[in-house]
Amino acid sequence: MSDSALTLHAIDKRFGAVQALSSASLEVRRGTLHAVLGENGAGKSTLMRIAFGMMRANGGTIAIGGAPTALTSSADAIARGLGMVHQHFTLVPAMTAAENIALGGHGLLNIRHVAARVQQLSEHTGLAVDPHARVDTLGVGAQQRVEILKALYSDAHTLILDEPTAVLTPRESDELFAWLRRFVASGGTAVLVTHKLQEAVAAADDVTVLRRGRCVHTSRAADVGIAVLVRAVTGDDASAPASAVTRAAGARGALVARLHGVSARDARGVERIRDASVECFAGEIIGLAGVEGSGVHELLRLLAGRLTPSAGTVNVPTAIGFVPEDRLRDAVIEEFTLTENVALRDAAGRTGRMHWSVLDVQTAGIMQRHDVRAPSPVARVGELSGGNQQKFVVGRELDKHPSLVVAENPVRGLDIRATEHVLRELVASAGAGAAVVVYSADIDELLPIAHRMLVVFAGRVHEVRVDRAAVASALVGAP
Repeated sequence: MSDSALTLHAIDKRFGAVQALSSASLEVRRGTLHAVLGENGAGKSTLMRIAFGMMRANGGTIAIGGAPTALTSSADAIARGLGMVHQHFTLVPAMTAAENIALGGHGLLNIRHVAARVQQLSEHTGLAVDPHARVDTLGVGAQQRVEILKALYSDAHTLILDEPTAVLTPRESDELFAWLRRFVASGGTAVLVTHKLQEAVAAADDVTVLRRGRCVHTSRAADVGIAVLVRAVTGDDASAPASAVTRAAGARGALVARLHGVSARDARGVERIRDASVECFAGEIIGLAGVEGSGVHELLRLLAGRLTPSAGTVNVPTAIGFVPEDRLRDAVIEEFTLTENVALRDAAGRTGRMHWSVLDVQTAGIMQRHDVRAPSPVARVGELSGGNQQKFVVGRELDKHPSLVVAENPVRGLDIRATEHVLRELVASAGAGAAVVVYSADIDELLPIAHRMLVVFAGRVHEVRVDRAAVASALVGAP
C-alpha cells in the first residue's frame, strides 16, 4: 500500500489567458493532516477542485493511494474515497439536513435511516446538527457542519476541507481539530485549506504554500515558523501575520442607531433575541460576539433593518451599509457583472431608466478605491477570487458613506492582505463618522479594532470589557 493518499503532480490550469496553476505539485501522506496555504487567488481552490474531479487540468497527473487516476467528475472522486467540504456551501436551502446529505446516493431512499445515521455521526463528531431541520433555517456555522457530515456520510477516507473554521467559534474550532486528529490517527487523511497560519502550524503535520499558481514551499509543520510561512505566502519579508490595524482614535459622536427592549424571532418562529437594548454612536466600532443560535445573527439583522422585531423599538438611519456573512447567498449574484451587482444596491428605491454608463463609472471607482482586482466593471463576480469578491462587497456598501455599517464576519476566509484591507476600510469608516458594528466568529479579529464589545448569549445582550478572557467567559454564559 502506498504511503501517499493523494498526489497531484505538475498540474497546469488555464482560464483563457489566465494561468491559474503552473506545474503545481502536492503530495499528501496517508494518515496525516496536510495544510495548504496561500493568498486569495493563489490557486488553492482550483487545485483542490481538480483533486476532487470538479474541473479538468490542462496538464499533469493525479494519483489516489498511489494509483494513477483520471477523474471525470466529483462522483469519481467520491467513489475513490475522497470527500470535500466547500467553503461556499453546496446545500439545497429548501431541503432538510438529512435530505441534503442523502443527495447523490443510490437506490431507494429511506430518510429515517439517513436521519438516524446523521444523528449518530453528529454525536460521534460533536458536530451538532438537527437532521430534520431545513437548511434555510440554519445559521452558517450549522450549514458548514452539514457539509462536513455529508462528506463523512459517503465514507470518505480522505477529506479536503476548504476554510472549515471560518465560521466557527474558537471552542468549535478546537472541537473540530480534536476530531480531525482522531480521524487521521485512525488512518484517515485530511487536507486543510486555510488562511490562518497559526492554525496550520498548530494542527497540521505538513504544510504546502501556493503563490501565483505555483507550489513554493512544502515542509513538516513542526520544522517551520510563522515568519517563514508569511514570507512564503506573500513573497514579502513580513515577519508576523498579525494585522497592524487598530481602532480609530477620536471622541464618540452622536447617537446613530438604537434598539430598545427589542425581541425577535428567527425564520422558524423561535425567539432568538429577548429584551435587547443597544446604542451605536458615530465614530465608534462595536465588536459583536456570539455562538451559533445565540441570537447574534438576528441582532445584526435588526440593526441592518433586515428583520422586524416582535417587540420593542428599532431606530436606525436610512443610509446603512450591510456586509452579510455569506456574500454569494446574500450580497451578490455570481452570474451578474460587477456593474450589475452595483445596480442591485439601490434597486428597491430606483425608478425610471437604468443609466449603465454612469453605473460603469461608479463601479470603476469602487474597484479603484477599494483595490478590487478584476479585468473591468463588466467582469462577472463569479470570475473573481474570494478576496476580491469580499473587497467588492465591502467597497460597494461603504462607497456611499453610510451612517451605520453592519458587518457580519467580513473577513471570513480571507488571506492576510485582504483581511487587513477590509479591517482598514471599517476603521476608516468609523474615523469618517460612521457607527460600525462588526461581528466575527474569531474574537481576536475584533479586539484590536473595537471600542466596545457586546456578547450575545441565549438571546440576551451583554456589554463586556474589550478583553479576550472577558469575552470568552461571556460567550459561554460565565459570570
